[in-house]
Amino acid sequence: MTQIFFREIKRLKTLLLEQGEAVEEQVRLAKQALLSMDVTLAKKVLAADDAIDQREVDLQEECFKILALHQPVAVDLRFLVAVLKFNNDLERIADLAANVAKRTVKLKELNDTELVYDFAEMAAIARQMLHQAMAALVDIDAEATADVFSLEKNLNRLHKTNSNTIRQALKKNPERAESLVHQLVISRNMERIGDLATNLAEEVIYVARGEIVRHSESPL
Repeated sequence: MTQIFFREIKRLKTLLLEQGEAVEEQVRLAKQALLSMDVTLAKKVLAADDAIDQREVDLQEECFKILALHQPVAVDLRFLVAVLKFNNDLERIADLAANVAKRTVKLKELNDTELVYDFAEMAAIARQMLHQAMAALVDIDAEATADVFSLEKNLNRLHKTNSNTIRQALKKNPERAESLVHQLVISRNMERIGDLATNLAEEVIYVARGEIVRHSESPL
């Protein structure tokens, strides 16, 4: 491959990492807005979503251009295929963060902002999973993804506990149904962020080793 190709790959990686940082910031701000019931901050998250959507399109076009011009093979091809998946998953994570922000606004409008569950730990784990998956991408380091998979189990457990808590609250306080349903969806959104971070970790393993571990019980 030519030096031009490697420069384009380096630029693509930089763009992807910038997108990852922007998405991680969205997750952080959505968590902060929820826990403090800060509508102004929630609306800031919603406003920033359009820029992330545009970067997703730009990254996809850049990736397709490199594929068409250079027709890479082996690890270079795997990297570009993974970038397309990374790009899509990051945009979906940003959408989930925006949805958390949207529901924070709804809770405030309902004047029913009492959270029946402490979302802080869930949000922190989801963000940590995303951060570690992106860090593994920097060096294409399969081993660095290990914590992502262990954290996913913790996040799933918390979501299950949270769901049960909210359902019990629904039975006891049916008049709070609308607020509690929003909270249930918020919990599900955080779990989905973790699922997508796990997808990112799996793609790092694919690039590094050429192994598809999507359906494996022990990815590493």
